[in-house]
Amino acid sequence: MATRSPPLLRLSKPYLALAAALFVVEVFIAVAVRDSFVRPILGDVLVVALIYAALRSVLSLRPLPTALGVFLFACAVELAQYAHIVDLLGLRHNTIARVVIGTSYDPHDFLAYAAGAALVLFGERVALGLRQRARSVQ
Repeated sequence: MATRSPPLLRLSKPYLALAAALFVVEVFIAVAVRDSFVRPILGDVLVVALIYAALRSVLSLRPLPTALGVFLFACAVELAQYAHIVDLLGLRHNTIARVVIGTSYDPHDFLAYAAGAALVLFGERVALGLRQRARSVQ
């Protein structure tokens, strides 16, 4: 008899709440912060966590491949910035595209994306430990 795998689509309220909170933080950073750390570095760390949480809120995915996939996606976007993708797509005057895709390549951003992936994996590890501890107490 074949075992059934869990459905790919499912709603996770904790991940959805995390994604929503991170989205609010990212919008605040984009609109209100003009500095040399929070906006360019912490914002890049958090965007990886935001995309990760958004994916996990609607899809049954394992943490490591998801974090790796989000990291690679962020790196691809950074490389697209290097290629001036916003200009190539004719979106130079589209504010939303400029904010979402970005227009300035910075090789240091790859480190921020890696830190974001490490942060979500650390968070998953902590959450797993808490769940295991809660089960052992019962």
